[in-house]
Amino acid sequence: MKGLSRLVRAGEDAAQGVVAASHEDLLPDEREFQYAAKMNNLDTMEKLFKKNVNINAVDTLKRTAFHFAVAGGHVSVVDFLLHHKARLDMADQHGLTVVHLAAWTGNLDIMRKLVKAGADQKAKNEEGMNVLHFAAQSNSIKIVDYFLQDLHLNDLNKPDGEGNTALHLAAKNGHSEVVEILLEQWEEINDLNQNEETPFYLAVEGGHEKCAELLLEAGSDINVLTQNNTSALQVAIQNGHLSLVTFLIDKNIDLIPKPEQKNSPLHLAVISNNLPVVKSLLDANHDINSLNQRQETPLHLAADLGNVELVEVLLKSGCNLKTVDKHGKTALATASRSHHALIVDMIIKAERYYAMKQTQLAHSGNRSDFSVSFKQDHSTQTKQIRSSLWNLAYTQLKPCEWKKLAVFWKFTDEQIKAIEEQWTGKKSYKEHGNRMLLIWLHGTLLAHQNPVKHLYEDLVDAGFQPLAEKIRASISIGMDSRKCVIS
Repeated sequence: MKGLSRLVRAGEDAAQGVVAASHEDLLPDEREFQYAAKMNNLDTMEKLFKKNVNINAVDTLKRTAFHFAVAGGHVSVVDFLLHHKARLDMADQHGLTVVHLAAWTGNLDIMRKLVKAGADQKAKNEEGMNVLHFAAQSNSIKIVDYFLQDLHLNDLNKPDGEGNTALHLAAKNGHSEVVEILLEQWEEINDLNQNEETPFYLAVEGGHEKCAELLLEAGSDINVLTQNNTSALQVAIQNGHLSLVTFLIDKNIDLIPKPEQKNSPLHLAVISNNLPVVKSLLDANHDINSLNQRQETPLHLAADLGNVELVEVLLKSGCNLKTVDKHGKTALATASRSHHALIVDMIIKAERYYAMKQTQLAHSGNRSDFSVSFKQDHSTQTKQIRSSLWNLAYTQLKPCEWKKLAVFWKFTDEQIKAIEEQWTGKKSYKEHGNRMLLIWLHGTLLAHQNPVKHLYEDLVDAGFQPLAEKIRASISIGMDSRKCVIS
């Protein structure tokens, strides 16, 4: 195909005064004759013909003047060459003949002339491509229609060297009108190429929704897998084709991965950092706790990537936070190992929130509570209390005292370890304490408790009476908890 593209561009090269190196083996008159064919210069061609120039001379790439005339779409030059009995079926070094070029450029007038003159309509290039392959790939609608409707050459629907039929090539390149014509002729729409890809799969891979819809309506297998065990849904996700993902979901494509597939569609959407696709899959009831071959949930992957928005959506969907991968690590441990402090704090907030809901028997463990957020709190309503907590952590709590408070507030050992792993150094306990206090604040506000009153009482009960008094002095205990919200 690269050879064909270079040939089609040859006319442009010549117009710029470029003499191709492929002409070096030609005699001067032969070189001039080919150049004239490229430039649509009939006068020069006629003069050289009278001098008995070899009109079938080939350059080092085995191309003739006829190749360049057809590639350039020069009808008058084609007429001249046909009139003077130029050879029609000479193939260049890539096996390209003039009918291939006419199909590629979509020039029906030239194609009719070549066929009438006896050109081999079934010729193949070195890749096994015939005229129908070229026409389908280049969206030469009139050529496709001519060969099928007028010439009735249905036997051209043969696979090329890579196993692609004309339907494969049209679908792959998004040529919906060609696809429609081809579908009228053949029912074999689930043929596999060498990669075990169907035309439908190739249409989805290329993001061609119209072609995919036509093929699906004609009976294509929506759940077929390639030799790499990739489904149409997976390739749509990997290539970021959101509209096609939605289309496939609407058509009830299987969301459950096969045993031989490494990742579920949701895993792939997370890996691709594609939030809209993740939301679409969750809306379609994709299993949020599905496991890949490494026994990781989508949350494991999102935590490892450090994508706050993805983690937020998964946490709000009520995913299982206790699942461990094949190394025995939870999503929290994964985030901690990857040093994503924001993600660590979000997961701990979620763990504590869902534990609280379960205790209250008000949470079923299913997807819910989308008004809740586990992201970092920057709201103006909590600015004062957050400032006081920062002051408590950075100027008043001594080393290890934040842990004492964490244990009092029932932070688990894993949660404490995860917080602690993010920073090291002599003063890291200040940051650890501040993060722990903000996580506590998150839960307190969601429980609709007055955080200042609650903090004072808990400091007293935990043995921090002096600190409690300082807190009471710095902030009004009468703070309205209803105005303290998580944003």
